[in-house]
Amino acid sequence: MRVLVTGGTGLIGSAVVAELLDNGHTVLALTRSDASAQAATAAGAEPLLGALADLDTLRAGAARADGVIHLAFANDFSSPDALARAVAEESAALAALGEALAGSDRPLVTCSGTPQVPGRASTEADPLMTEGPVGGRGRAVTSVLGLSSRGVRSSAVRLPRTVHNQGSGGFAGLLTGIARRTGVSGYPGDGTQRWPAVHTLDAAVLFRLALEHAEAGTSWHAVADEGDKVHDIAAVIGRRLGLPVEPLSAETFGPLGQIFASDQPSSSTYTRQALGWEPKHPSLLEDLENIHP
Repeated sequence: MRVLVTGGTGLIGSAVVAELLDNGHTVLALTRSDASAQAATAAGAEPLLGALADLDTLRAGAARADGVIHLAFANDFSSPDALARAVAEESAALAALGEALAGSDRPLVTCSGTPQVPGRASTEADPLMTEGPVGGRGRAVTSVLGLSSRGVRSSAVRLPRTVHNQGSGGFAGLLTGIARRTGVSGYPGDGTQRWPAVHTLDAAVLFRLALEHAEAGTSWHAVADEGDKVHDIAAVIGRRLGLPVEPLSAETFGPLGQIFASDQPSSSTYTRQALGWEPKHPSLLEDLENIHP
């Protein structure tokens, strides 16, 4: 397939692009700068210059593609307003991509977070959160899955709280950044809350499998580690950075504090059985050993 990938030069996107190319696909990568375009070209993809807010560019790119994988997101968690703007931008982009693919039976694979279910690990059958700091993303993904009734083979890969590679990425990466700034490897609550995780390279395989095989309107869990305790994550970060490990108030973590403080393990049993996906790369706690002071 010729695949349009948004966010193709990011931590996850670069791994997805490589996975697609290694498996015989060609890639049209949305790039918002000359530097990103050069990186896409070096990776073997064709760059499509434009930002996520350039809806006409997205429509034109989708028209040239046999399928779309959407990964781009502003990742601005500095304030509730900034996060709301990022969610709104992504929602508009997904709507434009969906309109461009309507009636074609071509695949559109988007991403979201795994849902939180009190008292147990979430599964692929559980609905996404549609309220709270990132509820808008849940609503946008739900709309994408609804495109299955309009001739789009839409699916969603639900990513865990940390998608990591070489000690970087996801919520654990944010904890590392906060630790470097504050001098404390902190965690909200009592630290027993659990976060799921996956290595970037394993997640990339699942995006490819969804593109190739997922039925319309389906959701999949890119979960390798069902749930690591936040205290254990902070302990590795603290040891690697030589910093004390202490509980901090949820407010320390900005608009994501509420999410950071919640217990949210997740399962991928159905995904592994139905798509034959099997994670092979290091776990989060193993990968965090790559953090350097």
